[in-house]
Amino acid sequence: MSQVYLAYDYPLLSAFWTMLWFFLWIMWFVLLFRVVTDIFRDDTMNGWAKAGWLVFCIVLPFLGVFVYVIARGRSMGRREIAQARKQQEAFNDYIRETAGGGSGSRVDELARLSDLRTRGEITDEEFARAKAMILADGAPAGRATSVTAMQEGPDTSVTSTPGR
Repeated sequence: MSQVYLAYDYPLLSAFWTMLWFFLWIMWFVLLFRVVTDIFRDDTMNGWAKAGWLVFCIVLPFLGVFVYVIARGRSMGRREIAQARKQQEAFNDYIRETAGGGSGSRVDELARLSDLRTRGEITDEEFARAKAMILADGAPAGRATSVTAMQEGPDTSVTSTPGR
């Protein structure tokens, strides 16, 4: 007949030791994956050096990982920081490009339009129409959609007569 182990048969200290060893085992795997990632990320090492470190970490895993961390741990941290900065800069550039809208913001367009009106290059009616197009974020086909198009000349394709 087989013995049945109940919860009170497993001492509390043994439970703590089991959790500690399990935690250390998981942390070692995390460290192993970070070392392998760093081996491939390092641009200063040639292919043979990368292959040597990788074989060392696979054949003698505990010793290989610990020797790598001791020998190259400081530069490993620097490469990690450089990679994080590069990703942050790429993200910031993407945000700036996306938020900018390409040709400039609405505020910039309205400021340029106001300058054109104060210099007398466009009339008040053209200013109101262009302002409405900018604020509506689009215009019907055939109309000027930017201040630079308004500088080329007034839009004569559509005429408006009051009362009709």
